[in-house]
Amino acid sequence: MSRISDNQLPLNEQNRDVLLSESDINTILVNGAQISLTKLRRARNVDAQLCYYAEIGVYLEVSLSRGAGITEETMAALEEIHRIATHEYMDNRKLSAVTED
Repeated sequence: MSRISDNQLPLNEQNRDVLLSESDINTILVNGAQISLTKLRRARNVDAQLCYYAEIGVYLEVSLSRGAGITEETMAALEEIHRIATHEYMDNRKLSAVTED
């Protein structure tokens, strides 16, 4: 009986192991939120800023999932990024409102 390597089987029949560990998912969440915060700061219009602010909110929401391997440090970091993003977004909205008057 010959053995067929996994590479020769169709993808749906291959035995694939998940490559992400718990620390990877924490890194992905924090880095993604930091990237969105940077984009929020660089955005030129209010619609783009709102989109990036919403992205940060999604990262924070995902961090609240229990049993997903999200650490307390990650949750704290995301809460801080969200707090900063809230202040940035609100300050930009205030400036936008002042310049429109």
